[in-house]
Amino acid sequence: MRLEYEQYFAFAIRIRGRAVVTKRQSPVIAARKRPRQARSTQLVSDVLEAAVRVLRREGARRFTTSRVAEEAGVSVGSLYQYFPNKESILFRLQSDEWTQTGALLANILGASARPPLERLRAAVRSFFHSECEEAELRVALGDAVPLYRDAAETRAQRRKGKRRLALFIREVLPNASAEQREVAADVVMTAMSTLGKAISERECSKARVDAFAEASSDMFCAYLQQVHSKCAQP
Repeated sequence: MRLEYEQYFAFAIRIRGRAVVTKRQSPVIAARKRPRQARSTQLVSDVLEAAVRVLRREGARRFTTSRVAEEAGVSVGSLYQYFPNKESILFRLQSDEWTQTGALLANILGASARPPLERLRAAVRSFFHSECEEAELRVALGDAVPLYRDAAETRAQRRKGKRRLALFIREVLPNASAEQREVAADVVMTAMSTLGKAISERECSKARVDAFAEASSDMFCAYLQQVHSKCAQP
């Protein structure tokens, strides 16, 4: 009996160790190569368009490279020339979405002719509406994030988004310390992302989304004004 227990615990430790290693490993999500000719550029475009259709239809859990290749009308081998696995395809779709949304917010927040908090309100409204557009696809992309959450490319994308918002927060809180601005940016970004995801999962009318945006903007502006007042005190 003692031997059986020892064997059991040894097996459990081995399994646990493998789980820890697997958890720490990051998937390879970088594209294998960039298309250089019109034919290869079209192939990548076809794969990404097919990936969107498969993701909408099957969801993140049933998303596979073979399904994407079949949908695109190409061989799996041709797909693997550019994307090493399904995570790299999903990350490319998510990265394109992040880039588009990031550019939208940067243009609004960087329009210095308007008062900062007015820009923030416009950014929140635009962000919430963008989250609700193609909501089903965005939710599916959100479900896929755990597949590449720990990858270096994902962390780089998030740092880029934080830097954009940090520039705006520095303008709103000129007297705050670097740590105070970092916390403020993290609070606003986390809250916006969480609220935007929650709203996108509902079937909201434009008026309803605007109402959510107005209420959320009130909270963000009140929070930043409070931080500003504390920093201005001698």
